[in-house]
Amino acid sequence: MFLCAFASLWQTAIFDSNLFTLLKVLLTVYLVIFGLYVLFTRQPDYFDGEIIPAHIITGKDMFHNKTMHFATFDLNQKTYTIAADYPLRFLYNGDAVKVIYESSNPEKAAVYKWWGYWIKLGELAASITLLLVLYFIAASVTKHPTPEALIEELEARKPKMKKRKYMD
Repeated sequence: MFLCAFASLWQTAIFDSNLFTLLKVLLTVYLVIFGLYVLFTRQPDYFDGEIIPAHIITGKDMFHNKTMHFATFDLNQKTYTIAADYPLRFLYNGDAVKVIYESSNPEKAAVYKWWGYWIKLGELAASITLLLVLYFIAASVTKHPTPEALIEELEARKPKMKKRKYMD
């Protein structure tokens, strides 16, 4: 169903030579694919994970010896601590947050926030770059078609005369 709708939109975008239509098609496909990618690739898994309250503490990183934020939570009479720092996410000492974890491996938990769990900076940058590359490729193909493609397009636009089924 989705592929048929995409093929129809793509054909409309190519034959209309309208870059705005082409951009709408690419953006729609991008949002669907990126949304499905995000939904099924989160670790810990959203569908199998459990969400538990936690709080933020400040401490020193053992490897780099710099101050970082950590989320701590208690589970089965054991305290777990995970790194909570993420670019462009501001957490403060004592903040209450939610943590998502898989019951089989609670050490690999993650702070359950929109920015940092669902949307990650690297994935967002890579996908937007890919979207722009695809747009510029599609725009260059539709702006400068080969002569054979122009002839094919003109033939496709010619109205076809219907042959009458019965002669009067």
